[in-house]
Amino acid sequence: MQLQLLQYGSFIYLFIFYKNNRTLNVNAPNVITKRESILSVVKKILYVAAPISLSAILSSINKNIDSTTVVRGLTNFMSEAEAKIQYGILSGKVDTLTSLPLSFNIAFATALVPAISFARAKKDMSTANKRVGFSILVTILIGLPCTAGMFVFAEQILKLLFPAQSAGAILLQISSIAIIFTVLAQTINGALQGLGKVMVPAIAFSVGVVIKLILNIVLIPITSIGVNGAAIGTIACNLIACVIGFSVLKKNMDIKFKFSKYILKPIIATLVMSVCSYAIYLVINSIIPGKIATILAIGVAVIVYILAIVALKIFTKEEIYMIPYGQKIYKILEKIGIYQVEK
Repeated sequence: MQLQLLQYGSFIYLFIFYKNNRTLNVNAPNVITKRESILSVVKKILYVAAPISLSAILSSINKNIDSTTVVRGLTNFMSEAEAKIQYGILSGKVDTLTSLPLSFNIAFATALVPAISFARAKKDMSTANKRVGFSILVTILIGLPCTAGMFVFAEQILKLLFPAQSAGAILLQISSIAIIFTVLAQTINGALQGLGKVMVPAIAFSVGVVIKLILNIVLIPITSIGVNGAAIGTIACNLIACVIGFSVLKKNMDIKFKFSKYILKPIIATLVMSVCSYAIYLVINSIIPGKIATILAIGVAVIVYILAIVALKIFTKEEIYMIPYGQKIYKILEKIGIYQVEK
């Protein structure tokens, strides 16, 4: 109900704003006016909106695959009540936790669409290439620590958030692997939509959904795999969507993806973070066991990860300037000797 009221309120605001600001200043410089038929405008809107809507529908279908296959598959070797409990852990806890990084990354994916469209209109693909490369790098730097953090601290996180019902650590560990591919696919899809390749994300996700359905049907009834088969299917789904989208993006944009910058250094930073934070957790937990140890360890993980990124110089000066307050941050890094002062 609250969401519907929010949507209605947003619509009313946008309608009023449009009514008050729809006049076009034809005397403004560099403004070209062109009349188009209503049918032409509708076709353009549908061309963009239909594939995006299809992707949203496929996302819902992807979730429904678990709801229709998990319980049915698990009842081959356990009672229906136990199967529903397993599905509840997957949908109620694990899916919720693994979806959190998407909310942090969505800003980059959303911002890419108008940025790339604008660059294409100006025929400035160099700027578009830099923007996409930077967004993918940031996405990797968001996805990897989230994957590693949930994998290493799966049991501790569940005990922290669900103290009364903390089961599902192994399922969360497996599901966490999908995070990096999910956020990458999200950013790549934004870039493809900005390029006008609006059908590619829908096609890529369609292939992934079909593969997930097959894996769910095959793996879940296996006693030694069970509900973990749904997590494996989700990994495969997002991996396939990511690979297809990335291959199309590479063909349409001239982006130099250096191995050390985009893969090696982020992995090193993530490993340093994981080792240091877990060591801190073991020390603190031996003194103050429980939630405090987990919270402090996660806090240390964030600090260590940021320091590792800075020490490894993953970002160039130009990329740091793209970050909010980037110029001030770069000056501080120059003062402490991380980056050389330009003469």
